[in-house]
Formats: sequence, structure tokens, C-alpha cells
Amino acid sequence: QVQVVESGGGLVQPGGSLRLSCAASGRIFSANVMGWYRQAPGKQRELVADITSGGTTNYADSVKGRFTISRDNAKNTVYLQMNSLKPEDTAVYYCRVVTGRAYEYSSWGQGTQVTVSS
Repeated sequence: QVQVVESGGGLVQPGGSLRLSCAASGRIFSANVMGWYRQAPGKQRELVADITSGGTTNYADSVKGRFTISRDNAKNTVYLQMNSLKPEDTAVYYCRVVTGRAYEYSSWGQGTQVTVSS
């Protein structure tokens, strides 16, 4: 069982920056993918960015050039550096860990609120 805990959310002005952290613990296989999703009220949860244990990254078009995902494999921690934040980035951000020999296990964190407003 994998435990996932997010932190770093908060209130920030448009154009500002925020850095989210996600720490995973438990039985995590060497091959894994860690990613960030977000969900605004009344909307579906969407992928923001993810990164494999090998370092391959993937970003949603809406955040390319503004957000950067990175990870520390030794700490099983993934980060999301968010720059040039916009009001439409406001959402609850969730961390997801996919692991297992066949990537059969999926674990979610409880989420952290990000609010971009003046």
C-alpha cells in the first residue's frame, strides 16, 4: 500500500509562483509514474503533469512553459513548480502514484488547494 501526501498549496496573486510537494511512502516499485492532477468545482479531474522514474516528463498544453515537474527518486518525492499563475489554475491539486510490476496500482493523495486571485 502506498501513502501519498501533498503540501505547498495556498493563495497566490496572478503572475505569482507556488511550489507543490508530494511525498510517497510504502511499497513503491522501482518502475513508477508520479503525477499531478487538478480539479475545479463542477469540472473533471485533469492531468497537469507527470514524470516517470526514468525522468520522462509530460505536460498539459495549458501549463507548458509555466510549470515544471521534477522528482527525487531517493526520497520518493515529486515537485511541481508553478510560475506565472493564472486564475484558471485555481483548483485542488492531487498527487498520483502509479506503480507495480505492470503499473497495476494507483494511489491518490488527499489534495491541496491552490487559489490564484487578487
